[in-house]
Amino acid sequence: MKNEGFFDRGIRLVLASILFVLAFFWLPTAWSIVFYVLALISLVTALTGFCLLYKPFKVSTVGKGVASGKWTKLFFLLLILIILIGGSWASIFFSKKFFLEDFNAMNSHYKQTLFNTGQEKRAESIENYENLVKSYAVFEKKYSSYRPFSFRFDGGFESDLKKIESIINGAKDNVYSGDLKEAHLDFEKVRPITQELFKRNGFSMLALALVDFHDSMEKVLEEADAKNPAGVVKTYAEANDKLLIVESEANDPQIQAIRKNLEDLLKLAQEKDAEALPDKGAELKSSFVKVYLNRG
Repeated sequence: MKNEGFFDRGIRLVLASILFVLAFFWLPTAWSIVFYVLALISLVTALTGFCLLYKPFKVSTVGKGVASGKWTKLFFLLLILIILIGGSWASIFFSKKFFLEDFNAMNSHYKQTLFNTGQEKRAESIENYENLVKSYAVFEKKYSSYRPFSFRFDGGFESDLKKIESIINGAKDNVYSGDLKEAHLDFEKVRPITQELFKRNGFSMLALALVDFHDSMEKVLEEADAKNPAGVVKTYAEANDKLLIVESEANDPQIQAIRKNLEDLLKLAQEKDAEALPDKGAELKSSFVKVYLNRG
């Protein structure tokens, strides 16, 4: 005998959809299994109209809540489709975006370590190497238990993470007391591994460069919003270096629009036109977002 009303069953179908999207796109294996089971329970109880937990307490929602009219059914159907289709698209986009942000946060320490070992600067190499070890450990731990959809079907993903870990750990003695040039050559081996990882999973180097530029651009925008010309000038150099990398990957009119807005912002700062900085900063961000949403 059914003990769930129409509205109750509709909510369970919506809940099942949400749980499924979370399990499939966002959760590590152990938690995804739990959420899949909960999604299945919500789905089965919604389809059968019977909830076993209601029975001992003689609870019934039949005839309660919103009536099962034509428009109500259509509303629930559209809501479920939005969750499944829109939620899937958004999950693919944002899980990819968050992965790139995590990668670039870790990769900044790698690039500094690579640079300093190449310059044979012992103290700087050690400092950045220690930061690299810590940040890579966090990165590897997260993505060993959780696989973003963009890498879901990559059989070499985990082995690549292990290879990079081995290279980083293997360079330790040379970084601390050995041959820094040798350590530099070891760190150089990381780059082709990550490049191949991204390429075979459909990532463009442009996407990586855009995320890297974004972090530096935000520093410029923060100073622009604060109407601080000196701060804009100071933070411009880093953003310029990152944008040059973007331009080496692509330099079409959309990228050129970002460059123009960045240079205009610098010019306003040099002219000490503080009042105009926030609006020009907003134009810079808008031009970046257009590129990132389409190609990031």
